[in-house]
Amino acid sequence: MQVVKQYPDGVFSWIDLGTTDPEAAKAFYSGLFGWSFLDLPTDMGTIYSMGQLEGYNVAGLGPLSPDMQAQGIPPYWSAYIKHDDADAVAARAAEAGGTVLLPPFDVMDSGRMAIIQDPTGAAVGVWQPKQHIGAQLVNRPNTLVWNELQTNDLEAARAFYAAVFGWTYEVDPNDYVAVAQDGRVQAGMMQIQESWGEVPPNWSNYFLVEDAEATAAKATELGGNVMVPPTPAGEVGKFSLIQDPQGAIFNVIEYNAPPPPPPGYD
Repeated sequence: MQVVKQYPDGVFSWIDLGTTDPEAAKAFYSGLFGWSFLDLPTDMGTIYSMGQLEGYNVAGLGPLSPDMQAQGIPPYWSAYIKHDDADAVAARAAEAGGTVLLPPFDVMDSGRMAIIQDPTGAAVGVWQPKQHIGAQLVNRPNTLVWNELQTNDLEAARAFYAAVFGWTYEVDPNDYVAVAQDGRVQAGMMQIQESWGEVPPNWSNYFLVEDAEATAAKATELGGNVMVPPTPAGEVGKFSLIQDPQGAIFNVIEYNAPPPPPPGYD
């Protein structure tokens, strides 16, 4: 088994879900992906749950704060980019025209984090690991395999992330932007289309599945909403956009070929 031991700087390393009903969310993702959950108390008096496969961490889950719920903020998935100096990343983000939504702070002995917003409006986390490195399993069925920025201004987004993380890019004939860190392709960027309706700039997550049709059907059975049914994604495979019963949105994707190995594994 390819278990990640350490992520390179500038690579997506973790995702977690903020939700209005953690127990119901755990039941949904357990049923959909086969995750078990390890509940951990936090210094804020809440429970943060580690979604696991075969005893290895794959994603996090916790309650939305009362303030966020009072503001009507819906459940959502967050993505985090690993870096050994979250404070330096936050400073570069501000210098590059972004906004530091949540300045760097320590998360007990797990790590240090910040939330930044790019100039186009999409927010993403920064994770500086201590005891918690991030996801131990990625790029295998029922785990994270891809992150994608959907934005109204690709050029502004590309310039920002290049300045903050040193990312480089390749653009295909359909104007899809592949994101690389030190030569490793690890994410994508695409322009929001008018046909999508009111979609704000965002970073979305893709979970690898063996059968997109079966996963979409299972999500519906578990009370989720299939917003985009399984659809060809060029030569890559087939994807589906799904909303969990509490309202959080994510993608699943079935690859036509084996995924690349994860970074930093033994």
